[in-house]
Amino acid sequence: MPDAAFTPALGRADLDDYDRAIRLWTRESVWRGALLRQVVPRSGETILDVGCGTGSFAVMLKQAATGARIVGLDPDARVLELAAAKAAAAGIEVEWRQGFARDAASHGPEFDKVISSLVLHQMPLIEKPIGIAAMLAAVRPGGEVHIADYARQRSWLMRTLFRLTVQRLDGVADTQPNADGALEAILAETNAAAAHPTRVVRTVTGAISLFLVRRER
Repeated sequence: MPDAAFTPALGRADLDDYDRAIRLWTRESVWRGALLRQVVPRSGETILDVGCGTGSFAVMLKQAATGARIVGLDPDARVLELAAAKAAAAGIEVEWRQGFARDAASHGPEFDKVISSLVLHQMPLIEKPIGIAAMLAAVRPGGEVHIADYARQRSWLMRTLFRLTVQRLDGVADTQPNADGALEAILAETNAAAAHPTRVVRTVTGAISLFLVRRER
């Protein structure tokens, strides 16, 4: 995939309403709250947020564990500017770096935890396993990779809502594999237990699933 090629937030150039749309249409407080409780950030940890976007979750991580080192990674320079402004407004320090999921391992040293939220469904099928492998390579032995994303849409209703919302904005080619279970299949190749969601949050844009992958020591 060319370095300049990525699907922008909401599939379009205008980012002014991005945070508002995520908050209103994805039950953001529910799935982000569940993800934060799953991650359990602790002081002294180094945590990488892959595809950090406008920085909402990176800021939550730092606020929950002020003694942790939080690094946000995203290919879009514009959203990184918004993320930096958001962190400054909150009076916290987060390191912002430009790069793709496949670059995760190059932003070490090894991280205690790596997180990806609402990113993998936008990536081309060939890049999904590469991104997940890079995130696993970025964590130390015994570390964790946490994912929150649109995965298999198991019911007719969720598939329909996903098609009418997410796929209208982000296209079908990259998102359809997730709806069909590609994310679970990729995770199963890494660890069979990791392919089972820890939680599924149903929204008007489709179901968002949470996953946890632990890197063996």
